[in-house]
Amino acid sequence: MTTDVQQRIDALVKSHPVVLFMKGSAQFPMCGFSGRAVQILKACGVSELKTVNVLEDEAIRQGIKEYANWPTIPQLYVKGEFVGGSDIMMEMYQAGELQQLLSA
Repeated sequence: MTTDVQQRIDALVKSHPVVLFMKGSAQFPMCGFSGRAVQILKACGVSELKTVNVLEDEAIRQGIKEYANWPTIPQLYVKGEFVGGSDIMMEMYQAGELQQLLSA
């Protein structure tokens, strides 16, 4: 992965409190996992969600997988830290952990 892509991802992750790299947008998710991730964040009351549509940028789509060393999309970042994909988000939500992380 190029340093440029790494820096772009890093800047996105660090300049927004909640960032979701997903397929599609919050209004029009392009896969079930991305849609579920958006619904979980809405259920947690997230109002300032920055989404990045990986389908619009192949470099970001591949780069984000290397950035977090995580093979799948969507990927959630909160306060610059990688949280996980939709399965981890669901587990954390059901345990009440995601709500705590987002409200902290």
